[in-house]
Order: sequence, then structure tokens, then C-alpha cells
Amino acid sequence: MRILVAEDEKNLNRIITEALQDEGYSVDPCFNGLDALEFCAGADYDVIVLDINMPRMDGLSVVRRLRERGDATPVLFLTARDSVADRVAGLESGGDYYLVKPFDFKELMAVVRAMTRKYTGNRSNVYTIADLTLDAQGKTVTRAGRSIELTSKEFALLEYMLRNRGVVLTREMIENNLWNYDYEGGTNIVDVYVGYLRRKMDTGFDKKLIHTVWGSGWVLRED
Repeated sequence: MRILVAEDEKNLNRIITEALQDEGYSVDPCFNGLDALEFCAGADYDVIVLDINMPRMDGLSVVRRLRERGDATPVLFLTARDSVADRVAGLESGGDYYLVKPFDFKELMAVVRAMTRKYTGNRSNVYTIADLTLDAQGKTVTRAGRSIELTSKEFALLEYMLRNRGVVLTREMIENNLWNYDYEGGTNIVDVYVGYLRRKMDTGFDKKLIHTVWGSGWVLRED
């Protein structure tokens, strides 16, 4: 999953970004409201972590702009203000969750997972297709009861495909979701990782789950 972290306190931004990356998320950091809007215009995010008090444009205004242009990406507000009026203002502007600084990073991760479940319509952190099971919180994958060891990027790719099962995913869609703006990889990087994942997931099984749609991309389905 790809997450935008918009927080003007650079040290806190770095800590949040690194914590999310350690969990396997692709993260784009920025430090003011206008940049946050520009990032959202150029990429699709699964969650936006947004500080309310930011230079150039505050977080409440950013969310209002996003909602006005039809962007329904879940937003987690971060703020030092904890009055009821502040919370109400944040939620009424279009935000989804609200964390008051200082917060526990375990709570931040739990909220991010809850937001992605709500957004994708999945009621738990566990995704399944055929005899394959992925536990997004436990970071485990099994097929027919056999554990499959994946790198963090392979795991992120499989989770993305599971959340979009039955949907043909293009190279651009996968690259946009799994890599951030700073990435400077080869043009075939998506093909390489799909190949890695296919070998680990489908080798030795009669039923193949990853299918190539020639000229378009790949789709995860059981047939």
C-alpha cells in the first residue's frame, strides 16, 4: 500500500515514514499542505496521514479540497489540539480518524490497518483466495498450509493483488502503488517482482493464481 505522510515537523515526519516503511508500506513524505495536494493529484494513495497545523495550507483545508474534487482517500489527522471542537472540525472537514500528539506508534499502525480495511471493504487483516492466505498484520503467507517466505516488496505486491482480486493491474498501477516518487528503478521492475512472486506462489501447484493478460498486465484469480 502507498501512504502519504504530510507533517511539517521533519523529525516526526521521518520517524513516521520509517515506521511505516518498516511495516512494508510505500511512503511519500511532504512538509506542507500545498505539496500534499500536489502529491495527491499525481498518485493514488491508500491512506493520507495529515498534520492539521502545516504551512502554506492547513490540513483541514487540504481535506476539503480533496473531497471537493472527489478524492475519497481515507485521512488520518495528526494534531496537538485535543478539544472536542477540534475533533469535530477535523471529522466534519472530511477526515476519517484523529490522533492527538504525542501518540503511540502501535496505535498509529493499528489505525492505518483499520482504515485500509474500511476502504477495501475487508473486515479483517486476513485476505484469501483459493488455498492461499495472507495475514497483513502478522506478515505471513501460506498456501495449502505451507508457509511461503516473501520479501517486503513481494508481500506488498501480493497484498495489493489480493485487495484487487479479479482486476487486471497494469505495470503503471502496480508501480504507482508500490514505489514512491524517489524510486529510480528499471522499466521492467514490475515484471521482475511479478516473476518472483509467481515462482514462490504458483510453482508446484496445479491451480495457478497469477495470470498474465497480454498487452494489459496481470490479474489474481482462481480458474
